[in-house]
Amino acid sequence: MPELADFIGLWRLSRIIEDARAGHLARFEGQARLSEGAGGLVYAETGALRLPGQPAFTATRRYLWRAGAAGIDIFFEDGRFFHAIRPGTAPKASHDCPPDRYAVAYDFAHWPLWSSRWRVTGPRKDYVMVSRYAPDGACEGAGPGAQVASLD
Repeated sequence: MPELADFIGLWRLSRIIEDARAGHLARFEGQARLSEGAGGLVYAETGALRLPGQPAFTATRRYLWRAGAAGIDIFFEDGRFFHAIRPGTAPKASHDCPPDRYAVAYDFAHWPLWSSRWRVTGPRKDYVMVSRYAPDGACEGAGPGAQVASLD
């Protein structure tokens, strides 16, 4: 798994959200910037979210990433602990927010291309969200792991 400092920079971000409850597929295209601050890195993403039958709108989110005892600890922007990324090419973690459960699997096997797959379940939630990251300026069509950056 990459070290915390390896994530510094601008990343192209593509996301698909398959919502089983709503029966539709949403798409997000944008960027994530990880920059030094707040005792570690500040993760800030922005982009266009497209829901079926609606015009695209701007969506944003922010997290704090910090070096942890064994990996990278991720916090919500307000400082509450979210989850940890432990060493390995495919670490997993979860976050319980009763009555909902968030389970994530990261894939760093084709670094610097990487992805996260969230499975979210609860009484009113049932979706899978896959996010794919590539360094800004990297070519998606060539080299090992190029398929990881493609949405299809």
